[in-house]
Amino acid sequence: MRYSLFTGAEGPRLAIGLMSGTSADGIDAVLVEIIGCGVETRVSQRAFVSLPFSDEARTRILRVAAGDFGGSEELCRMNFFLGALCADACEAVCRAADVDPHQVCFVGSHGQTVFHAPDMAMYLGRPVRGTLQIGEASVIAERLGCPVVSDFRVRDMAADGLGAPLVPYTEYLLYRDETRTIGLQNIGGIGNITILPQGCRLEDVFAFDTGPGNMVMDALAARLTDGKLRYDDGGRLSAAGHVHQPLLAWMLRDPYLQQKPPKTTGREVYGAAYVARLCAEAEALGCPLPDTLATATRFTAECIREGVERFCPAQPERLIVGGGGSRNPVLLAHIADCLPGCEVLTNEQLGLDSDAKEAVAFAVLANETLYGRANNAPGATGAAHPVVMGKISL
Repeated sequence: MRYSLFTGAEGPRLAIGLMSGTSADGIDAVLVEIIGCGVETRVSQRAFVSLPFSDEARTRILRVAAGDFGGSEELCRMNFFLGALCADACEAVCRAADVDPHQVCFVGSHGQTVFHAPDMAMYLGRPVRGTLQIGEASVIAERLGCPVVSDFRVRDMAADGLGAPLVPYTEYLLYRDETRTIGLQNIGGIGNITILPQGCRLEDVFAFDTGPGNMVMDALAARLTDGKLRYDDGGRLSAAGHVHQPLLAWMLRDPYLQQKPPKTTGREVYGAAYVARLCAEAEALGCPLPDTLATATRFTAECIREGVERFCPAQPERLIVGGGGSRNPVLLAHIADCLPGCEVLTNEQLGLDSDAKEAVAFAVLANETLYGRANNAPGATGAAHPVVMGKISL
């Protein structure tokens, strides 16, 4: 049975989208004006803010996300702690737009992923997979006084999907093109690509995680600067190094690259343990840390090339790059080099906001939820059928 809080007669509504990614840098909040649903959806951005996590909070989140730290009390308190920070972010983006928070019609919140286990594993005699995003939606609903849609991934996984990637549905609504094949490459902590074939229908949308995005580069930048930097700002650190071909060859033997879509990955694969193995291999090969970072930057681009060449049913004529990685000109140059013949550009070159793109997506997904509309893309997640994702806190 499908339920809807909206009737279709509503005019433009103010909504907030919240996103906190695998890099755990902070909470992105976007205030949008949205009208319609489905392919009639129209969105305009009013304001965007990003509230960085404190070093202490980020360290704690990453420890929990590693999967071997924390228990029920840790998760309980962190859930409400992040819920309060999400509410702070909502109020901050309203201030930026000079809007009363109580004018907001609804919020769509991705939450913070603390573990994502898309592959079946035996647990108490039963094959189980799962995912956990925290950041208590009821705290946001109480502060803003409006419905909050959250916890999107679990419904897709219940329908035998991977619970990721989720953004392709919104990309289909907002970026499809009748005259050419469009690729959308997000580079957050993890990289993910969506292919929108020329004149496509939703069932034609194809998407998967390409592999690490900024996650490995961020960890190496922190090592290289003794923790002074969280990321390679503008690619300046990697530009000072050189790509080490033997180390790159080792990285390209990564089994994830050969795995067929639908597929998804995260910190559980490319987190601290992976970086430790990478650094050990680099040391054995005589590759200094600056060159290791330069090689990891090239690897992110090579992962995109591998994914496009191996698995994409239609080669993109235009690749639109978003996420934090789009701010790294060295990485963008590597991507263009890896995909000759494909126009590589950023959302900014189209008059859009790369930083806000994923937060906007969760506002759009929440809008679909509230209309009672299926909002996953089974061709991207592998779900058995379309489902309405998201839990509603009133």
